[in-house]
Amino acid sequence: MSNLVRCIDRSGQLTCMAADTTAMVREARRIHQTSNVCTAALGRLLTAASFMGITLKGADHSVTLRLAGDGPAGSVIAVADAQGNARGYVMNPGVVLPNKSPQKLDVGGAVGKNGTLSVIKDLGLKDPYVGQVPLVSGEVAEDITAYYAISEQTPTVLSLGVLCTPDTGEVIVAGGFLIQLLPTATEDTISRVEEGLVGLPAVTTMLTEGLAPIDILKKALPGFELEVLEEADTGYVCDCSRARVERALISLGPEELAEMAREETTEVGCQFCDRKYLFTASDLLELSRKSG
Repeated sequence: MSNLVRCIDRSGQLTCMAADTTAMVREARRIHQTSNVCTAALGRLLTAASFMGITLKGADHSVTLRLAGDGPAGSVIAVADAQGNARGYVMNPGVVLPNKSPQKLDVGGAVGKNGTLSVIKDLGLKDPYVGQVPLVSGEVAEDITAYYAISEQTPTVLSLGVLCTPDTGEVIVAGGFLIQLLPTATEDTISRVEEGLVGLPAVTTMLTEGLAPIDILKKALPGFELEVLEEADTGYVCDCSRARVERALISLGPEELAEMAREETTEVGCQFCDRKYLFTASDLLELSRKSG
């Protein structure tokens, strides 16, 4: 069963998506050894990026989300491809904060409420599309919703959740759902969406109860007849390679590469997957010649 589903209602007035990103967020936590609150922040942003990525048209298109707040976690980054796969990191992954309530992590406190959310879409053009909005709360879902309202003028309902064990920090479930009204939406449709959300359990509760993404959408949108547009198996996927790292090193220029070559070996690590690439002095001098 696919872990992400995208639908449209048969009357053509809204689109919606839901995903179970538990495996994706577990892998992110394993790689980055995040604290519970940072796992929640990164996991929410990864899910949102996956939603944005799956709507991209070109197979090589990508979207980058960057939360830059004034909280102790520092910037939180997530990148997704057009298949909905995502990767990301937190600048300070070990930050620990008191919970806002017994079962409510203080994601807004970790991210910070003052700052910006940047959305960068690489659509294969000369310059990427860049949208930026002020943070609303640092809780991620509210900030993404504000981006859609301000930058894309799209009324959006977004719910994101990550549930971890308090003691070991293991990810129990993670995921979310998104509902967007199309310009054809009537006042009656808007009212029906609002009514369906009243009393709706948290997305982590629905996932814990075993609901699949399509079941979550049906529960959130009772009375709507949904038609599946796309299903996808998404995961935590990093596209780094030695060739990509070499291109990044070449961009530094011959002088800096020559300076780096004074060391016998240089290790370059990927921020997204922590993979290490080793370059000898002769490797760097060869790259220096290519960059000249």
